[in-house]
Amino acid sequence: MKTEKPNLSFWPQVALIFFIVSGGAYGIEPLVYEVGTRWAILLVLLVPIFWVIPIVSMVAELSSALPHAGGYYVWVRRGLGRFWGFQEGWWTLCYSAVDLAVYPILFVTYLSFFFPILNSEDPNMQMLKWGLCSTFIIVSLLLNMRGIRFVGMNAMMSLGLVIAPFIVLSVWGIFAGSWQQLFDALIEGTKANVSFFNIGAGLAIILWNYCGWDNISTYAHEAHDPEVNYPKSLLVAMIIIVLSYLIPMLLGLKSTINPEDWIRGWPAIAEIMGGPYLGILMATAALLSAWALFNSQLLYISRLPMAMAQDGLLPSFLGKTSKKTGVPTAALLLMSILAIGFSRLSFSKLIIVDILFYTLGIGLEFIALIALRIKEPNLKRGYKIPLGIHGLKVMSLFPIALACGIALFSALGPDGSLLQIQLVIGGILLGFVLYFLFLREKSKIN
Repeated sequence: MKTEKPNLSFWPQVALIFFIVSGGAYGIEPLVYEVGTRWAILLVLLVPIFWVIPIVSMVAELSSALPHAGGYYVWVRRGLGRFWGFQEGWWTLCYSAVDLAVYPILFVTYLSFFFPILNSEDPNMQMLKWGLCSTFIIVSLLLNMRGIRFVGMNAMMSLGLVIAPFIVLSVWGIFAGSWQQLFDALIEGTKANVSFFNIGAGLAIILWNYCGWDNISTYAHEAHDPEVNYPKSLLVAMIIIVLSYLIPMLLGLKSTINPEDWIRGWPAIAEIMGGPYLGILMATAALLSAWALFNSQLLYISRLPMAMAQDGLLPSFLGKTSKKTGVPTAALLLMSILAIGFSRLSFSKLIIVDILFYTLGIGLEFIALIALRIKEPNLKRGYKIPLGIHGLKVMSLFPIALACGIALFSALGPDGSLLQIQLVIGGILLGFVLYFLFLREKSKIN
């Protein structure tokens, strides 16, 4: 029987990685507010060395060795067994649910450009913002209920708006503002006393903007020559993503170093750089970008509980799909409800929970990498990290150490909130309980 050859070639693969991991500099603006200009630029440049390169190297080796549907779930299950394979899927589900809530919050942040009253810290205004986030999620849920075709068409119409405004902003920024101000901001900084807690908040923001590399593994079996193209495309995408953050930030700092402008986001920065029309263009594009990214995320995330339910690892009702549209209605509804609940938290709190869950999954993937090196030394690897077992252990410590720093910040930070840590610990314990619960139920059926 003749089978269709994979048709995802090198450059489309680079583009997919870019949109899965980044999608532009939306969401990186609070970095300047948290740590000041000098530390913001340093984090953009240094974090790839200690966070991105180890993760990209791990993903390159494992995806070239095991280019199967399921990606990281397959790696962990093969290297560490079924129990940890389930935990990998569960932690990814938790991370995805939290991540989903970030986009409605970004949407309301960018909406405040048109309605500045939304910047108020008044409790009633906070409830209004949550109501707007909830409405945003419900409308997206209704769109997703209509099926993948409608979501795909919506994404196609919005895709160019993720990047195009930053091209305009960057070109404009060359001629706007003051190069001397940028130089002073880089040398002297704008925040005199940057504490450990500031760095922790900044790390959470930048790590979130640099996460998602392992998600590309789920479609490795559909790519052309993944053993060769995956490592190369990961490297090229990494360079593009770093530049997509660095260039707009540098040019934006030419026009404003005021932290309050940066916390208001790119629309406010664009208005300062090029006047009200550039601000309106950026704000409109940012709103559409948040909308498109959320719809795409909801589409992708809802299929995870569906697949786990169909494997007997979550309640069976989550695996049911609409006969008319093929949509996993119950899974979509569940993820939307979780997103509404999590959107009650602030952007910074969500990012911390997001990164902690994500790093748990990444940690298992690094352990699976080492386990497979030991258990299957002869496994064909299109790309192999040029390190031995001890070298891999040291490399894997860098991402874990960064996440531990964020956890410490969350526990001891100036707001005194342990909510993030409690949510993560609760999620871990629930994952253990669920595994043994569904294992027992399956054994009864069998």
